[in-house]
Amino acid sequence: MRFHNRRNALIAGCLGLCILILSACSMPGQRVEAPRVTLSSIKIQDINLFEAVLHIEVRVVNPQDASYDIKGIDCVLDLDQVKLASGVSNMPTHIPSLESAVIPLTIYSSVEDMAKCLKELKGKDKINYNINGKLHLAGGFLKPSMIAFNTDGQISLQGLKDLKL
Repeated sequence: MRFHNRRNALIAGCLGLCILILSACSMPGQRVEAPRVTLSSIKIQDINLFEAVLHIEVRVVNPQDASYDIKGIDCVLDLDQVKLASGVSNMPTHIPSLESAVIPLTIYSSVEDMAKCLKELKGKDKINYNINGKLHLAGGFLKPSMIAFNTDGQISLQGLKDLKL
């Protein structure tokens, strides 16, 4: 008889724990809102026979009430729907609630991809860009370990008009 009481108590305890965990997952305010990631700057660092190395900075805007603890970022940059470059950064960044931070990142492009993008720039006043990837977060219990982002924007090329590309 005692065996059945212990077993029933154990089953009831496990069910109660499962209900508690599931209800915590569905509580309002537990959802992580995606950040807004925009291109802040782009500079050519090095070009050789095989690849171009670019230094970019992305601004990450935290629109939620909780902070982001970012462990790293990986992304792909497209210009006018042509892949320009991709790269990663493992620079830890803390972004408080409702604030933003600029994260530096080195990205790499093949000379072929760079040439395609330079051809697209010719004669244009502005060019569309897309930056997409993942923010790797210092996760925890019931927190995601990464958040995907995908942002479109435009870059003005007014200062490049006189260059011969």
